[in-house]
Amino acid sequence: MRYSGWQVLAQGITGNRGWRPAWRDPAPKEAYDIVIIGGGGHGLSTAHYLAKEHGLTNVAVLEKGYLGGGSVGRNTTIVRANYLLEGNSQFYSHSLRLWEGLEADLNYNVMHSQRGLINLFHSDGQRDAFVRRGNMMINQGDDAILLDREGCRKLLPYLDYEQTRFPIYGGLYHPRGGTARHDAVAWGYARAADRRGVDLIQNCEVTGIDIAGGRVTGVQTTRGAIRAKKVAIVVAGRSSQVAAMAGLRLPIESHVLQAFVTEGLKPVINHVISYGMGHFYISQSDKGGLVFGGDLDFYASYAARGNLPMAEHVAEAGMTLMPMIGRARMLRSWGGIMDMSPDGSPIIDKAPVEGLYLNCGWCYGGFKAVPGSGNCFAHLIATDRPHKAASAFRLDRFETGRGLMDEEGTGSQHNLH
Repeated sequence: MRYSGWQVLAQGITGNRGWRPAWRDPAPKEAYDIVIIGGGGHGLSTAHYLAKEHGLTNVAVLEKGYLGGGSVGRNTTIVRANYLLEGNSQFYSHSLRLWEGLEADLNYNVMHSQRGLINLFHSDGQRDAFVRRGNMMINQGDDAILLDREGCRKLLPYLDYEQTRFPIYGGLYHPRGGTARHDAVAWGYARAADRRGVDLIQNCEVTGIDIAGGRVTGVQTTRGAIRAKKVAIVVAGRSSQVAAMAGLRLPIESHVLQAFVTEGLKPVINHVISYGMGHFYISQSDKGGLVFGGDLDFYASYAARGNLPMAEHVAEAGMTLMPMIGRARMLRSWGGIMDMSPDGSPIIDKAPVEGLYLNCGWCYGGFKAVPGSGNCFAHLIATDRPHKAASAFRLDRFETGRGLMDEEGTGSQHNLH
């Protein structure tokens, strides 16, 4: 079905009974060349690039619930490429370039809005750190503009520049940063993968991973056994649990990250704003709601819900930065399960079990990585060689200590990232 204004009008008049499914709902086959565990953004994008770039279509994506029902639909939708360290900088730059051509690639409106992202800084030391980060971004081929206080005031006049605890010295402006519609990203990748012949199988929970002679042979599911030559694990906050089915212990902790949205308001915030001292970030959605978030809840959990103390902390940070937000009524909140790695950077690598592949440890960076993650993971699965942009995301860095990418400089500890 082609989407158009006429279709929306016609379906509205007739009670929306004529819409056809955007993708098939097939029964699982007995065997596939590749089984992808996880039907979130990363799993769906992996399936798309396997089919599009490597011609591999005998592929199944297994999702225990419905497509897009996990972390890809439980985030604050930010897209950016403003990283400092070698490895991370190249990867997120690669992902952003894929974002910029994504709607043409998928023939689907994911509402990618490059409205610009501004990271505020609050001291001379922070300014120097952002100068270094901005230079790395420019050297990588991305964009970065250093703003002084008056430059920030011109773009963000509604912030509290007179606060004494964390005065605003300026900001690092990343014009190509922005947001995208999270569920539309999942739907676009799902439709594109389905049209190339990939089976998207919902309500199919993986309960075991079959291994014989040191090699993966398939998976056990709630809908029966499925044989596979290769199995890819890309399940975000459930990474440790699923990897344990193959006898692996991953360096991953799962934590809850809350997000919030207000009632719909007239356009007021034209950019994405990140307030590091309060660990607060905010943008305005296409429906007018102010979408914002903050720190992790700082305890390990698989519950996709948050707690009141962290909600209060995030609201206090928002009030400190922009007192006007206190006039808005909070509409709802939600929690996503973050797979936190010790150095705050992801893992895209082959597992010690032959034919098993890992994609996890995205911490706060999962949504903006969706195109790059799927593209690089598909390359690894198809060729058994790491993609150049993700060559630093090796699993063995946590065993050897070589190549750790501590982006925040806080040490190799999960809950600090």
